[in-house]
Amino acid sequence: MTGGAMKGTWATELRDRIPEVLGREIDIFETQMDLRSRGDVDEKLFAETRLRRGVYGQRYDNGHRYDGERTRHLEYREHPTKGVDTMWDAPGMVRIKVPYGALTREQMDVLAALAEDYSDGISHVTTRQDIQLHFVHIEDTPDLMRRLAAVGITTREACGNSVRNVTACPLAGVCKTEAFDVSPYADALMKFLLGHPDVQDFGRKFKPALSGCAHEACGLVNMHDLGLIAKTRTENGKVLRGFAFYVGGGLGAIPHPAQLVDEFVTEEELFPLTQAVCRVFARLGEKANRGRARIKFLVAKLGIEEFRRLVIEERAKLPHDPRWTSYLVDVAAYKETPARAPGGLVTNGGQSAGFRAWHKTNVRAQRQDGYAVVTVKLPLGDITSDQMRSLADIAGEFTGDNVRLTVEQNIVLRWVSEADLPRLHAALEAVDLGQAGAETIADLTSCPGTDTCKLGIASSRGLTAELSKRVQELDLASEEALQGLRIKASGCFNSCGQHHIADLGFYGISRKKGNRLVPHFQVVLGGKWTENGGSFGLATLAIPSKNIPEVVRRVTGRFVKEREPDESFTDFIGRLGKAEVKNFLQDLTAVPAYEEDPSYYSDWGDPRVYTMDDYGEGECAGEIVPRVEFGLQASEREVFEAQLFLDAGDLPKAQDMAYRAMLTAAKALVQTEFLDIRDDANDILREFRTRFHETKRFHDKFAGPKFANYLFAAQEAGADGGRPDQVRQRVQEAQLFIEAAYACYEKMGTWGAPA
Repeated sequence: MTGGAMKGTWATELRDRIPEVLGREIDIFETQMDLRSRGDVDEKLFAETRLRRGVYGQRYDNGHRYDGERTRHLEYREHPTKGVDTMWDAPGMVRIKVPYGALTREQMDVLAALAEDYSDGISHVTTRQDIQLHFVHIEDTPDLMRRLAAVGITTREACGNSVRNVTACPLAGVCKTEAFDVSPYADALMKFLLGHPDVQDFGRKFKPALSGCAHEACGLVNMHDLGLIAKTRTENGKVLRGFAFYVGGGLGAIPHPAQLVDEFVTEEELFPLTQAVCRVFARLGEKANRGRARIKFLVAKLGIEEFRRLVIEERAKLPHDPRWTSYLVDVAAYKETPARAPGGLVTNGGQSAGFRAWHKTNVRAQRQDGYAVVTVKLPLGDITSDQMRSLADIAGEFTGDNVRLTVEQNIVLRWVSEADLPRLHAALEAVDLGQAGAETIADLTSCPGTDTCKLGIASSRGLTAELSKRVQELDLASEEALQGLRIKASGCFNSCGQHHIADLGFYGISRKKGNRLVPHFQVVLGGKWTENGGSFGLATLAIPSKNIPEVVRRVTGRFVKEREPDESFTDFIGRLGKAEVKNFLQDLTAVPAYEEDPSYYSDWGDPRVYTMDDYGEGECAGEIVPRVEFGLQASEREVFEAQLFLDAGDLPKAQDMAYRAMLTAAKALVQTEFLDIRDDANDILREFRTRFHETKRFHDKFAGPKFANYLFAAQEAGADGGRPDQVRQRVQEAQLFIEAAYACYEKMGTWGAPA
């Protein structure tokens, strides 16, 4: 029976299974929906309301969604008040929180049914251990939420200015190197923060993560607003559990590494200290400028010492809450139960080649003898409803409810008896879930990109689908030096695909050739996945989308040929340096004329001519002004030189050149209206502020004045050098300012000739 046929019946049918609190929240949301459809609730208020219920608007491209092999077709449903709210006009996306990625078989069955009844039959695993359903009609969301609530899942605060899903290492509890199992702590933290009054007044989202150790990828603590790494210490002969407590990490446009607040926070102090951090963030975090409203900017502004002082001061003021320690009872009682008894290790002798390849990449031994963890590789993070049901049945036979989603968009089965591995592989193969290559170069990660995201600039899913084919054709996964490399792509600079911490990362941008737009990707090389996302990659060149596969071929080929013994990819890229990387990739930046090769002017998976018409309110290419293009190209050169100065350790020159690069880009825009502008910083700044900043013409639809403010901040900072991290940030800001200048220039065609 379809979702439409069941509409209106689930509240009654599931009444006894839905927790009272969740049921009431869903009823309230349904009422708010009704009021909004009548025009009785302000759209701004309702938008944040639905976001905090996990309901997003999405890009809707004539019902087409690229998934690497086929196109799925859906149709709009008419709503009686069409035009009141775009959420009524077209389907949207629902994000479903899965704390630390843990799923039961019953929950998997329900997710399969929801994807089938309300979506396109696909559950998408995200890079934060969530599930997303796309093409969902808003009028179906209350019943969708009720069916989730009946199996213990909520969408509350999956989106919006709130505490997002609490993520954790999918191997927590079975990893050989962890300090202890962080799973019950992640679960308790989620419950403590969900709906907490101290987390309702943030300027932006807040993402927590937990790791069982410091050296693996685990929870990627280094890129989170709140990061916790499990540690133990011994006092008076007693082993105490605690956490290294980090704040202020984040990727996005400008990546920030997390900062250490306390080397060891006891489990009794974990919740009150987290609450104090949230209160400081809510009180002092930016509200007006959303581009600087994440906690990483507050930490950077105050400095970690002052931020720590404020948190300690806030902690001392907190009234006692019994929940701070009551959760420890559940932690002590937490225990996973295997579905089957352990078995002997299976040898590869006598097994098929397919099994041997799968066993090598998708199976790892647990710390518990006789058991293994199996990774089910999901291309592009997608799993069909039929596959989800089958996987639930397979889990029931081999592993019970010990299933986790991963931040690499896969699913892991824990507590698999090693003796059962051949039969498990055969069962996975039967439902097309037995692919080898998990957590290797053949296992690519991508955000939704232009498929469904309004912020998408280039098709990250289309690119990763193509790269996956090329990796197989070139047999890159068979090369030992390349096996552990990560390839990750984002549709824009926001890094939802985690490109900053990939060995080979890409994020979508656009460029103009003549009067036409061309999809490009900025190439980011040498990020560190291990050590919880230990360092961020090096931004190099903007390459046409159609040339990115050749980038991968060249870079990996050179790494195999020239790497030193035991040299990591991160160290290899650092040794080459940005100038050399640019040198051997420079020819790939060229774009042939449209008449010579029109394929460059369409994106991967979409044969149509590339446009930005469905980005935000839409924009189209304007007239070419050679002078402005020359100026923007000059600014790119200058920011490259700033990076070289930074690499050489000349901080004052790096900072000054980054500022000059922004000035050059600003002057290029001013010259479209005031050709005779003097080459004087004060004049350029004055004219840019008057013509592009105060008029909001330079402002991004979603980021507001953020990019313009990078220029003004650089002016105020002067050229005194600063700390290496500050200068590196200035160079990154300059790159983003230039990207914004390109976007502004492209929009000029829509506005017509300047006044």
